[in-house]
Amino acid sequence: MKADYVEKFMDESRCVDDPAAAVTENGVPLSSVVRGSRLIVTNIPEGRGRTQLIRLGIMRGEVVTCAERLPGGTVVVEKNRQEVAIGSSLAETILVDYACAG
Repeated sequence: MKADYVEKFMDESRCVDDPAAAVTENGVPLSSVVRGSRLIVTNIPEGRGRTQLIRLGIMRGEVVTCAERLPGGTVVVEKNRQEVAIGSSLAETILVDYACAG
């Protein structure tokens, strides 16, 4: 299933130049991205998780990088030289789009 996401969303026609244009309800779950991908956050869940993510500077329209994928589904994202580990259940609810290189 992950290979399907990679194939579908890693092509250049899918990448987004403008982070503001990517803020929609569409995207792929953060839990399905590959290490090293530049991503634009398109949607984060309501509730306590949202509050914690916003405190860490991760909100809709932000560009982050998938720094690492750990066993058990944890995803480590990097933003402004800060790394944040996001658990698998929360990562499944965060939607992202692939950002164009550059």
